[in-house]
Amino acid sequence: MRVNVPTPAPASGSEVTGSPGASVTPEPIMRLASGFMAAKHLFAADELGLFEALAEGPATLDALAARTGLSPRAARISADAMVALGLLVRVGDRYGNSPTADTFLTGRTPADLRPFLRFWDQVSYPAWCGLADALARGPAQQIFDLGDDLLEIAAAGIEAVLVGPASALPERFDFSAHRRLLDIGGGTGSWSIAVARRYPHLQATVLELAPVAKVARDRVAKAELSSRIVVTVGDAMSEPPPPGHDVFLIANLLHYWSPTDNEALLRRVRGSAEAGSHLLLADFWTDPTHTQPLQAALMAGEFAVHLRGGDVYSVEEVRDWFTRTGWRFIDHIPLAGPQSLVVAQAEV
Repeated sequence: MRVNVPTPAPASGSEVTGSPGASVTPEPIMRLASGFMAAKHLFAADELGLFEALAEGPATLDALAARTGLSPRAARISADAMVALGLLVRVGDRYGNSPTADTFLTGRTPADLRPFLRFWDQVSYPAWCGLADALARGPAQQIFDLGDDLLEIAAAGIEAVLVGPASALPERFDFSAHRRLLDIGGGTGSWSIAVARRYPHLQATVLELAPVAKVARDRVAKAELSSRIVVTVGDAMSEPPPPGHDVFLIANLLHYWSPTDNEALLRRVRGSAEAGSHLLLADFWTDPTHTQPLQAALMAGEFAVHLRGGDVYSVEEVRDWFTRTGWRFIDHIPLAGPQSLVVAQAEV
């Protein structure tokens, strides 16, 4: 016997698009799919020295080509793309830097993002080409396995993009009652340097792996803070932290690891902390859905292509870790951009 089964009605436009009567176009897809073109144009313009060349002042195309050593055709392609993207301005036949490019891409201000662009171009972009494979099978290579040269590029790039959050830390958290800071996985030392400059009574120890520790010592010496900031080689993920500190900073390290690894790290730090000591966790903390802030949600891909266990985590997740590792949640404080600070205290 034949049974007639009703065919489900097709989904309405409102169910598909989420807005009744909205016209559907591929524009959002095309905008997203062409994002790699904008990124590579930016990386190329930085590498070719367009922004530094125009720091001397606006230039015609021929003058820009002469300053950069490019052919007029190559200079035009790169410069026009930067005009379209809002990083250069063109008046008549003369090109000049926008205020954004002049501030962040010429190397003439402390807010220099050129190392960050080199990091994303030379380290991140090649890894992102394998995002689907990394999500399906894990990354082809972890960031820890890079050669020393690329590790230094990565460390300098991370330092450059985190200048804002690092500078905000000593303004958002009061270190007055503390005497010794342990900066665990402290990178190039930029966070400790920012705190030490704001609080001249504070002594700091930066704990890092050997290749990055070398860069950190140079940064600390250049900042003339070697008498107050010591850089120590060590692996926080396998060794107990050195004792004798009353405030602990873990900045942009927890996203490298799985929840199990992070709980183990927090437990080791608690073992070195006196009751009442503070723990500061700076990272791309998200909302419970892991979709906000947007940049944090996208950064989950960055961690997936470079790390086998890396991810973004919500504030609720880290609070849950605290309950099992001897810490008490105190506060969640914005820093700069998508970065924020979770503050905890060692349980009595």
